Amino acid sequence: MYFFTSVLPLLDMGHTTTTAPQMLVHILSKRRAISFARCVAQMYIFLLFEITESWLFTIMFMDRYVAICHPLRYKVIMSHWMCLLMVGICAAYGVVGGLSYTFFAMHFPYCGLNEIDHYFCEVPVVLKLACAVTCLNDLVDFITGFNVIVVPLSLIVLVYVNIFATIMKICSAQGQIKAFSTCTSHITVVTMFAILCIITYMSPGSDSLSNNGKKMALLYNIATAFLNPVIYSLRNKDVKNAFLKLM
Repeated sequence: MYFFTSVLPLLDMGHTTTTAPQMLVHILSKRRAISFARCVAQMYIFLLFEITESWLFTIMFMDRYVAICHPLRYKVIMSHWMCLLMVGICAAYGVVGGLSYTFFAMHFPYCGLNEIDHYFCEVPVVLKLACAVTCLNDLVDFITGFNVIVVPLSLIVLVYVNIFATIMKICSAQGQIKAFSTCTSHITVVTMFAILCIITYMSPGSDSLSNNGKKMALLYNIATAFLNPVIYSLRNKDVKNAFLKLM
């Protein structure tokens, strides 16, 4: 569990540093421009980390499934090499998924407006500038959102149903609470991440150019990266005791 939890902040730092420094420069400076090549690079790197993180949440739930449903075989199934392999698969999916989505988006013809009303180069926003049919842009967003959000989320729900069924079979109420508490952090983080991404990437005629769209982008780009370690740390007794001592 701690191995996967340690990978999560690395991904959070990755996609935050891809966008936040450039965003702060644009806010503080008068010249708010970015080259086309940098914009494409920012889109790809951001997608790489986001896609990898979405699948990491899935394998974190699988880890909890093995721990709760097959506790005696946990160390055998979730060996060190298996954990590394699963993280490697997530990273490979992120590389391929981000590359294919960015490559497809860049094949649209771009003409006329070159001003992005957003904090950073995000694919749904950049696609608004393409000289192509709007419904096709929305279709690209929806397909990507389906592969990156709906499929992992469906797997998480399926795994969680099995976890919940196993927890209900535990005789003592204390045992049920203890088993369920190991999943609360995952559920909170995934729910927060999934809702914001679905609103952004899977809403037909997405209002990414509006103020609401920009607020959503800030929430799932920066706020979730800040809240993830807080949510996971609050479950750790040593961290809570240290925090209370500091206060």
